[in-house]
Amino acid sequence: MKLDKVLSISGKPGLYELKAQTRGGFLAESFIDGKKIPVSMRNNVSILSEIAIYTYTEEIPLREVFQKIYEKEEAKPSIDHKSSKNELTTYFREVLQEYDEDRVYPSDIKKVIQWYNLLISKNITDFSDPKAEEDSPQEEKES
Repeated sequence: MKLDKVLSISGKPGLYELKAQTRGGFLAESFIDGKKIPVSMRNNVSILSEIAIYTYTEEIPLREVFQKIYEKEEAKPSIDHKSSKNELTTYFREVLQEYDEDRVYPSDIKKVIQWYNLLISKNITDFSDPKAEEDSPQEEKES
């Protein structure tokens, strides 16, 4: 599964998989308990493939941050998201040295760590860029 099918829903814990569209929104399945819930267009929903982390020079896509954690941890879960603020910020600095401390809050780091561990527990480890994969077949056809 790609990150463009993984959702974060404001006010709901964990992550969700986009299952189907409905008239008033869509159906999502929780990674935590497997329950399917209807999500209306009024809910604040973020697709993980569209989220980025601020650095001092640019915004890094969340998938790249996940890839860095994945490589650092050698495909294993990272530290517990309930670790202390100091532990979380130190860990995140090891993963992404140039993250902007003024715009990336400890609560954001906690979410990133929690999401990464949820994805790993569901064996979702493909953090590649879906847009890059769409471009490559076209380039091959042109050749």
